[in-house]
Parts: sequence; structure tokens; C-alpha cells
Amino acid sequence: MNILIENADSLEYLTGDSHWTKIAADGRRFLKTPAAFDAAKREAIDRFNIVGYFPGTRQFVNLNHGRGRGAAGTQPA
Repeated sequence: MNILIENADSLEYLTGDSHWTKIAADGRRFLKTPAAFDAAKREAIDRFNIVGYFPGTRQFVNLNHGRGRGAAGTQPA
């Protein structure tokens, strides 16, 4: 199982270089749920899900959810 950060609005996955992709297999993998949750809280994202992705069957399971710093461009200067 791969642990990924999913943008709850766009259903895209965070990559290792802080971009977003629709391809789950290209998402940044985390070893543990708390590490993914902490990383997601620091991203310029509104709502997110921490998901477990099983590449062999292409199935997902929701593990946690929360809110990040907000969508890019909405932060005060």
C-alpha cells in the first residue's frame, strides 16, 4: 500500500516536487499516515485526503482528511 496526499477538490495527488498529478502511481509516497498528514498541512491546498493506494488493484482507502494552508494565491502577503 502506498500512502498519498490527495487534493479533495481536484482528486489529484501530490508529487515529490510539490506538483499535482491525476496519476496515483506518480504521487509522492509516505511511509506513515502522520508524516503524510504533516506534509499536507504545510501545502498550499485547501481540503485534502490521506489515502492508501493499492497499485496492484488500483483501489483506494481513505485514511484521514484535513485542511492545509489554503489554496495557492489565497495567502495574505
